[in-house]
Amino acid sequence: MIRAYKFLLRPTVRQEQALREMLRDHCSLYNGALQERRDAWRHTSKTTVRYGDQSAQLSEIRAFDPERQGRWSFSSQQTTLRRLDKAFQAFFRRVKAGQAPGYPRFKGAGHFDTVTFPRDGDGCRWDSTPHNPHTRVRLQGVGHVRVHQHRPVRGRVKTVSVKREGHRWYVVLSCAEALTEDLPATGAVVGIDMGVAHFLTTSNGEHVANPRFLQAAAEELAEAQRHLATFPKRTKHRTKAHRAAARKVAKIHAKIRRQRLDHAHKTALALVRDHDVIAHERLNTAGMTRSPRPKPDPEREGIFLPNQRAAKAGLNRSILDAGWGVFLAILANKAESAGRTVVAVDPRNTSRTCPSCGHVAKENRVTQATFQCTACGMTANADHVGATNVLNRAGLALCVAA
Repeated sequence: MIRAYKFLLRPTVRQEQALREMLRDHCSLYNGALQERRDAWRHTSKTTVRYGDQSAQLSEIRAFDPERQGRWSFSSQQTTLRRLDKAFQAFFRRVKAGQAPGYPRFKGAGHFDTVTFPRDGDGCRWDSTPHNPHTRVRLQGVGHVRVHQHRPVRGRVKTVSVKREGHRWYVVLSCAEALTEDLPATGAVVGIDMGVAHFLTTSNGEHVANPRFLQAAAEELAEAQRHLATFPKRTKHRTKAHRAAARKVAKIHAKIRRQRLDHAHKTALALVRDHDVIAHERLNTAGMTRSPRPKPDPEREGIFLPNQRAAKAGLNRSILDAGWGVFLAILANKAESAGRTVVAVDPRNTSRTCPSCGHVAKENRVTQATFQCTACGMTANADHVGATNVLNRAGLALCVAA
């Protein structure tokens, strides 16, 4: 299997400056290649410029600009051109399918944050100083950068990527031939029900609290955003105070994201260690968080009826703050690595079906937290009932598959 590792880089001041220059020059190469494709299509009888044509020009570009483009790895620059080529391939594919095309855009300095080296040893070298107690990665034009390696790397390193997130730098390794580490069997199975009041509830009746990281940082974030809003939005040159205000907002969002990821990893790891089979609802988070459509008034033109948009916005914010999609993706990856089974089931009526008699009715869900069957009178926690029904459906699905 292929496994990815992400480690924090600890560059020196000069190395960080070189990393910023590397991103800047790769971004300039990307935008220049995009401009060439646009000009060729518009001004030369709709001529198509392909990756091979632009890759063949790299040697001349590096010779013409040795102080900038000539400093960096040839292979990493080819990968940047391939990245643009993939964007155009996706654009033409969407055009043929009749979807919204989404023409490739020019990248701003703050939106081009990754440089990829396609092969370890070609412009980069992982663990470049094995005799040193500190792990380092060597990058052409930057040097040996110290890595905060918090866990061992298993498998053969194939690609090395350098990524900027705010003021932090990370190295991302893609490793092939990484063997799975099957955990010993426990004989336990569990169903989980995702929620907002509780992050999740298991079929055993256990609740995992929802940390609500965005809500906890709401006041600090609102204050930072209000301060940022005092600066003009469209200015040719940002002032030092403007940049500091924007960095503070980005820093708060980055912290919330790291907290959410940390919570998702720890919760998923606990489930994978304790259970052989884990069942969950097949959730369409994008559809669940879509804003309601406006309701035009049939009697008055240009007037719209109330559609509970404000209430739906609050629910959408809570769902996105919980991070269901991120958690389920992490759970699936950890289960695959540990040799566990994850089953996604149809979520329809899981909270309205009585696990005792099988009666399905909207009235069974008395409140958000209480379930009371109108047929047999069974009373239980609504989230617990949902997790139990998820587990039952997973058992049926496994029997059918077998």
